Amino acid sequence: MLYDVGVSRDLLGRSLRDLRISVTDRCNFRCTYCMPKEIFTREWEFLSREQLLGFEEIERLVKVFAALGVHKVRITGGEPLLRRDLEALIELIAAVDGIDDLTLTTNGSLLARKAEVLAAAGLDRVSVSLDSLDDVVFRSMNDVDFPVARVLEGINAAAEAGLGPIKINTVVQRGVNDHTILEMAEEFRGTGHILRFIEYMDVGHTNGWRLDEVVPAKEIVGTIDRVHPLEPLPAQYPGEVARRFRYQDGQGEIGVIASVTQPFCGACSRARVSADGSLYACLFATKGHDLRPMLRSGEPDEMLVQRIKSLWEHRDDRYSELRSGATDGLPKVEMSYIGG
Repeated sequence: MLYDVGVSRDLLGRSLRDLRISVTDRCNFRCTYCMPKEIFTREWEFLSREQLLGFEEIERLVKVFAALGVHKVRITGGEPLLRRDLEALIELIAAVDGIDDLTLTTNGSLLARKAEVLAAAGLDRVSVSLDSLDDVVFRSMNDVDFPVARVLEGINAAAEAGLGPIKINTVVQRGVNDHTILEMAEEFRGTGHILRFIEYMDVGHTNGWRLDEVVPAKEIVGTIDRVHPLEPLPAQYPGEVARRFRYQDGQGEIGVIASVTQPFCGACSRARVSADGSLYACLFATKGHDLRPMLRSGEPDEMLVQRIKSLWEHRDDRYSELRSGATDGLPKVEMSYIGG
């Protein structure tokens, strides 16, 4: 591990603890709220192999972030399991001193065949995106006619491989899948998996986001609570984004991520690195800071540490708390490029 530079805090006093790394901007789904098919066509120019950070470059970045206090790393995309030999990267990151929680977010399409090798490489947990159990609704939302059953196979394979507790992420959109909220809750009650409902967010510009399509977290919790009574749980760690609730009958818990109606910027400890090496200090960032030239020019690690430390200490991002007419039209980065 590099020398300890102490706790880095931004202008709002938030420390750097979590790193999310995208390994590809490609995805085999065309979810309507993320990568709509009419925008991400066959002609869309994705990053070339030369533009992507190599595994050794990503490993080096993780070591640098670990020196700055990061102990949690999440691999994202795009769909990260599309990145060839991803298990080799998992093995490299798992061996970094200071990293004690290594997770991955996936759409689950390739998880059944990859879960065992990922676990063997050192992955701790997975989060799986699944927006509905209704096959018609789910196929419509992923827009490539991918069936629910194969995602469920992936979840089962991950559980058998020891990649749990598994978190299932459901983006809720008014008039699209909000009628399947209770069905989702009942499917995963008592399984040991943790279902998390996510308010439909205004990430990027391609998803046609509208405020009237947001189903507030309070409404989601109420829909479940009326049938299966819930009670709130305390946060497990500073900066936890999900508000947690447990079933009063002891059948597990759910979470809600309410970036739109109940912003949690005040405790945000997350940095994000895109697949081509740009650092973003906010999910809704208008620009990134390109670290790739430093990685490829032979700059010593200490210079990278100081560069990232300086960027974090000048950070004042809190888009969700400021969301208003003043933020309309800002050139935000796309979710598929930066990861969730």
